[in-house]
Amino acid sequence: MSLDAIRPRGRPAHTPGITVLAYTPNGKKVVTGGSNSAIRIYSVGQDGEPMTVDEGVEGHLGIGATNDSFIMGAEDGTVWQYNLESGRMDKLLVRCALPVRDIDVSKDGEWVAVASDELTIKVVNVEDMTKVKYLRDQAKGAKHVTFDPTGRYVLVSCTDGFLYIYSMLEDEPQLLKKLDGVIRKLEADKEATSRAVWHPDGTAFATAEATRDISIYSTAEWRKEKVFSGGHTGDITTLSWSPNGALLATAATDGQILLWETKSQTVLQRYDFPSVINLSWHPTQNSLSFTTLDGELFIHDDFVPKEYQPLLAKPLQAAPIYGGALAEMSENVMRPLANRPKEPIPPRRRAGTPDSLDDILGSVDGMDDFVEDDDGAGYAEGINSFGKRTNDHLDDPRGHDAKRLMESQWRPRVHLPIQPGSTPWKGSRRYLCLNLTGTIWTVDQETHHTVTVEFYDRELHRDFHFTDPYLYDKACLNEHGSLFSNNPNDGSPATIFYRPHETWTTRADWRTQLPQGEFVKALALSDSYIVAVTSKDYVRIYTLFGTPYKVYRQKSPAVTCAAWRDYIMTIGNGPLGGDGKTTLRYSIENVKRDEIHQNEDVVAISEGTELQSVFFSDTGDPCIYDSNGVLLVLQHWRIQGQARWVPLLDTRQMDRLATGRKEETYWPVAMAQEKFHCIILKGGDRYPYFPRPLLSEFEFKIPISTKPPKTNEEEDETAERNEIARFEESFVRGNILLSLYQDLLSSTNATASQRAELARKELEVDKLLLQMLAVECREGEERGMKALEIVQMMRDRSGKMLTAAVKVAQRYDRSVLEDKIRDLVDKRLMGEEDDELA
Repeated sequence: MSLDAIRPRGRPAHTPGITVLAYTPNGKKVVTGGSNSAIRIYSVGQDGEPMTVDEGVEGHLGIGATNDSFIMGAEDGTVWQYNLESGRMDKLLVRCALPVRDIDVSKDGEWVAVASDELTIKVVNVEDMTKVKYLRDQAKGAKHVTFDPTGRYVLVSCTDGFLYIYSMLEDEPQLLKKLDGVIRKLEADKEATSRAVWHPDGTAFATAEATRDISIYSTAEWRKEKVFSGGHTGDITTLSWSPNGALLATAATDGQILLWETKSQTVLQRYDFPSVINLSWHPTQNSLSFTTLDGELFIHDDFVPKEYQPLLAKPLQAAPIYGGALAEMSENVMRPLANRPKEPIPPRRRAGTPDSLDDILGSVDGMDDFVEDDDGAGYAEGINSFGKRTNDHLDDPRGHDAKRLMESQWRPRVHLPIQPGSTPWKGSRRYLCLNLTGTIWTVDQETHHTVTVEFYDRELHRDFHFTDPYLYDKACLNEHGSLFSNNPNDGSPATIFYRPHETWTTRADWRTQLPQGEFVKALALSDSYIVAVTSKDYVRIYTLFGTPYKVYRQKSPAVTCAAWRDYIMTIGNGPLGGDGKTTLRYSIENVKRDEIHQNEDVVAISEGTELQSVFFSDTGDPCIYDSNGVLLVLQHWRIQGQARWVPLLDTRQMDRLATGRKEETYWPVAMAQEKFHCIILKGGDRYPYFPRPLLSEFEFKIPISTKPPKTNEEEDETAERNEIARFEESFVRGNILLSLYQDLLSSTNATASQRAELARKELEVDKLLLQMLAVECREGEERGMKALEIVQMMRDRSGKMLTAAVKVAQRYDRSVLEDKIRDLVDKRLMGEEDDELA
């Protein structure tokens, strides 16, 4: 089909001049504004007349939309918010003394950035217009302003040719960079654009150069990475990424719209449309809308040709930065670099894999002469050079291939090393550490890496980043410092580097090298020590300022380690299990006291499950998280031979997943404040990616039982069983947390506040038992024996809770039970042991 056959018709929308447009995030509406006072609201997929709003002022130059409203900025300096359904003018968000040139609404719809001929950019809260942030570092008026997809940055394109980059994470925006040579020097009323347009993954933005090329700049050091060249012959007026970032659409004064593939930076299609001034992709469909200087709106359905539509159907793609077009994020492909050895694959690098089956078959020579079995009948199978059928169809007397493979090539399956909190490479970046203190992430720049350390509490610590020529592949972070290690593949020794956050000397960071041929498998950092388990199964312990403290060899091959204060925990591969996979063994020791609490005990990982992470809780209890989504804590670990793994949460049984509508998993971060802190991974994601995801927290819930099915006939009974199950789970959970706290206090010099907290926890458990007693008493006298058993489990020795239990029995007229509880009260007060039901 020719392009003329599918060419959309122009829809007269406004008088000639600058015409702006915006889709609502749900893609149901497209809103336009122009040089006249009218505002048009088009319903996507309908050819009828648009809704017209005549309340607007003349000269709309900026536009933004949410699903409920849209915002217009005009030449008279006003920025108004309108109701999307009624078109009614709701409120004036901000007024500028000079014309508004551009606006941008943050992705969450909470803030609108306003660029005008004034020297200050205003960022206004949509709900509360009294909340305003000011960007004051510009020397000239601004032509464009844009939020990044996460709302962390605002980019301001000034008429003097400078691009200003602001951080919006603080209450007072901070100027991060002032870049020269990135955009053109353009007056505010020029048709050409100097807008910085963010890639959907938030790691890069595109700008138009004076050479009519398009440059891609990354957020890592804010430098140019790629160029889209050889496209337009006129000044570029607008550009827009497809929603998944796989395609780029641009328009210019040469009268053409170009469709680019971002991975290869090549032009896929050219469309002849003159005077295009703004364009925007539909959020979910293969459709592109654009406006012209003639005041017309075009909605180009099926904009991407059929042969290229698979590119648009892909999930979110990585920005085309860092040493070559990146492969699809879902496939996580990276080919070996030409200046680096391919074998062996270095520990820090992800292995390259072919893109498709065609790549594999294309590398095989000598495939021209073969018999084709075109109809699939199988006559080409087992034919020798004489045209006779061989005996290949018969079973091999030695058994099938799988049997011979098991006999000759079987190998035990071992657990690979784990660095808690780190993710594999995806594109050219990865997280080295994710915890409650902050994050450490690195970007591959081919010849070196750039490492960024970000903190959640920026009042306590400031973010920093540095150029990394050592190519660090492991890292740890806490409130005192950051720790790094690398495993070079060029024959250089492995390095451990520690950098404290604060120091009262000139220089306190240090670096040490391991013996030649020894590599770091896992790192751990505590308030007191640094731990590294190595490829030679050594456990190397250093003080925080680089003094080697201990070196010994693990009894089992190293897998990972964790540390908290003076304690370290190491995990290694142990004997083979029944499934042909090694069991995991752990050891825990107090380094300062030189005491071993647990020695080569078993890590409780069920069959077919992998260890995903290991860490200490904020109170110092070892925890593990497995691939089935179960969080377990180690109880009584300070006593030799008494340790056991107790489940605190099975994420697959959480109420949020009960309906089956949500498809999500959880990336473990920490166990703190008696909650599980994690990152929610949607769909089929296995690892968190950029931009930095938000942390979520969930209450513990011991897997005791599932909710009984609800029926109309037994609705009351079901509610009762649910109540009992809830109390039972709370009681078991309270006992476990109480036990962990008792163990902690028994190993330290408990303070008065800690002893008071222990008493409070004991009282909470007894209160749960009292609630369970009330349920049993309500059900009748036949439940009396269980009710008495519940009373006997109370820890209170003062008699207050037992007296309350007597009152509960009196309330429900359980006289026999009341007498037995009174007898129990007398025995407790006399200090006698009641062993009747022990």
